[in-house]
Amino acid sequence: MEGKEEDVRLGANKFTERQPLGTAAQVPDSKDYTEPPPAPLFEPGELTSWSFYRAGIAEFVATFLFLYITVLTVMGVVQPETKCKTVGIQGIAWAFGGMIFALVYCTAGISGGHINPAVTFGLFLARKLSLTRAVFYMVMQCLGAICGAGVVKGFEGATRYQLLGGGANSVAGGYTKGDGLGAEIIGTFVLVYTVFSATDAKRSARDSHVPILAPLPIGFAVFLVHLATIPITGTGINPARSLGAAIIFNREHAWDDHWIFWVGPFIGAALAALYHVVVIRAIPFKSK
Repeated sequence: MEGKEEDVRLGANKFTERQPLGTAAQVPDSKDYTEPPPAPLFEPGELTSWSFYRAGIAEFVATFLFLYITVLTVMGVVQPETKCKTVGIQGIAWAFGGMIFALVYCTAGISGGHINPAVTFGLFLARKLSLTRAVFYMVMQCLGAICGAGVVKGFEGATRYQLLGGGANSVAGGYTKGDGLGAEIIGTFVLVYTVFSATDAKRSARDSHVPILAPLPIGFAVFLVHLATIPITGTGINPARSLGAAIIFNREHAWDDHWIFWVGPFIGAALAALYHVVVIRAIPFKSK
C-alpha cells in the first residue's frame, strides 16, 4: 500500500499541469501561449510576396470546388425522379458542411482556409489579417464562386439549370425580408464565432489537439446552420456563394433579395468579431 502511495506521489511530481487552473490561469505572467500581434491595416510588402498570391489562388480554388459540389448537390435534390431527391435538406446541409470541413483542412496552412468573405471580414475586424489581404481574398473567393457555379451550369445545360433554380438564394414565401436578414445574421454569427473559437491561440496552447480538429467544428457549424435556415433563405452565410449562384443564374428574382446575403453575413461577422475581442478575449474598450 505504501509503495502505491509512493508511485502516486512520484507520478504527480513528474507530470505537472501544463496549464494553471482556477484563478492562476487568469494571471498574465502564467500564459503558455503567444498571442499573435495585430495585423497592420496595409502591408505593402505582401504585394511582392509569392505566399500572398499563393494564398489567393488557394482561396479561389477552394471556393470554386465549394460551389461546384454544393450547387451540383442542390441541383440533384430539386430535380424530380432522382435518387438525390431522397437526401433532402439533410443531404444539402451535409454537402455544404462536409466541403467546408475538407477545404478548411486542405487550405488552412496556405491561406487560413476562409472560403467566405464574411469569415475574412470578421478576421479583418479582429486584426487577424491586413486590409490588403482581406480585399484580395474576397475578390478571389467571389471569382472562384462564379467559376464554380458556371461549371455546374455547363454540366446541367442552360435550360435545365434555369429550370432548377441555379442554387440561387432568396427569401422563401411566407417569410419577410427582415426574417431573412435575421436568419443570415444569426447563422453567420454562429459560423464566425466557431471560427474564432476553433483557431484561438489560448485554446491551441492548452489543448494540443485543437489545431488538428479546427476544421471539424467549423464544418459542423455550417451543417447545423444549413439545417436551420435552408427553409428560410436557402442559407447564404457566404456572400461569395450567393453572388456566384446569382450571377450564373441571372434571373430577376435572384437579385431581389441579394442585398440580404451581403448585409446579413457582414453584420453577423462583425458581431462575432466584437464578441470574440471584447468578451471571449476579455479586452475592454479603452476610454480616453
